[in-house]
Amino acid sequence: MIKYLKKIRIINLLMLTVAGIVNAFGITIFLTPVKLYDSGISGTSMLLDQITPEYLTLSIFLLILNIPLFLFGLKKQGWLFTVYAIYTVAIYSLFAWLITDVFPIDVSIASPLAGTDLLLCALFGGVISGIGSGLAIRYGGAMDGIEVMAVIFAKKIGITVGTFVMMYNVLLYVVCGIVLKSWILPLYSIVTYAAALKTIDFIVEGVDRAKSAIIINEAPEEICKALSEAFGSGMTHLEAKGGYSNRDKSMIYFVVNRYQVIRMRDIVHEIDPSAYITISEVADVFSNNNKNN
Repeated sequence: MIKYLKKIRIINLLMLTVAGIVNAFGITIFLTPVKLYDSGISGTSMLLDQITPEYLTLSIFLLILNIPLFLFGLKKQGWLFTVYAIYTVAIYSLFAWLITDVFPIDVSIASPLAGTDLLLCALFGGVISGIGSGLAIRYGGAMDGIEVMAVIFAKKIGITVGTFVMMYNVLLYVVCGIVLKSWILPLYSIVTYAAALKTIDFIVEGVDRAKSAIIINEAPEEICKALSEAFGSGMTHLEAKGGYSNRDKSMIYFVVNRYQVIRMRDIVHEIDPSAYITISEVADVFSNNNKNN
C-alpha cells in the first residue's frame, strides 16, 4: 500500500482539486440555472436531477453514475488513474453541492453572471467546464466516466473514442428533448458541448486522438517489459545511436490513449530517468491485434 501511495503526487491532487472546483463553477453557475446540459455522465446527472425528487441531487448522481464506471475501467486504465478520477469527481460533486445548497448564491432561476441569456450560458458554461475537464485529463484524472467507457469499448465495436462519446451525447440530447418536450435547450446544449470540446482540445492537445510515443533510452528490455505488463500491448524496438554522445541507445515506438500518457511517462522515467520521450498525435491506428510487434 505504501508503495502505491508514494506514486500519488501532491501537485496532481492540487490541480485535480482546481479542476473539480472549476468544473463545478461552470456547471452550477451557468448551465443548471437555465436547464442547459453538459455532456456525458455530467449531462445525464443534470437531467436526472431535474426529473427526480429533490433529495436526489446533481452531486449524488455524479457519484453514483461515475464511480462504478471508473472502477470498471480499473484494469484498463490502472489504479492511479482510477484514484485520481474518483477524487476529481468527488471534488466536483462536493463543490456543486456547496454552490447550489450552502453558499449564499441563488442559482435556482437564472445564472448569477449571465442571467437567462442561453447563448452566454452555453458558451461560458462550456468553456469553463472544458477547462476543468482539460485540467483533469492533463493531471492524470478524468471528469466523466463515459470517456473511460469509450476508451475501453470504442475499438471493440470499430469506432473512434470521439465517435463513441458523440453518439452517447447525441442520444442524451435527444432524450432531453423528448423529456422536456422542447428542443431549444438541447440544441443550446450542443453549443455547450462544442465549446467544452474545443476548450479541452486546447488544454490537452488532441482530446480524441491516440498518442504515439518515441522513447529514446538505454534500458530497452526493462522498459518494454514494464510497458507491456502495464498496458497489455506491444511496441516496436529499434537500435539507435546518440548523434551527440555517439553512445548506443534504443528507440521504442509505442501508441497509447490520452489517459495513459502520464502513466507511461512515469513508468519509463522510473526505469531510465534520462530517457527522452516525444509525444505526437495519431489520427488513425490500424492493427489486427493488440500487439504491434
